[in-house]
Amino acid sequence: MTLEYDDKGKFFTDVISKVAVPAIVQTTTHQIHGMVHIRPGERLKDELDRDELFMALTDARLIDSNGNTVYQTDFVAVRRAQIVWAMPDPSAKKD
Repeated sequence: MTLEYDDKGKFFTDVISKVAVPAIVQTTTHQIHGMVHIRPGERLKDELDRDELFMALTDARLIDSNGNTVYQTDFVAVRRAQIVWAMPDPSAKKD
């Protein structure tokens, strides 16, 4: 990790701060309930619009078309081309 300072003492780093947002992501085959990590001050849509091939979700549950949890994992990378829709999870607890 590099850390650089400018003339005014502001520092710059390679690390990108992100905030975990509870979300529901519908793919072509499954629904995923988990945490999408977005940059502070941005929206879920901003994360979806990125040019990267995959979007990361943590604390994820993959749910089939019958509503059954078929897999649970700490991390899953979803190919953005397979995402049909996504939304903040309204059932998630708010602090």
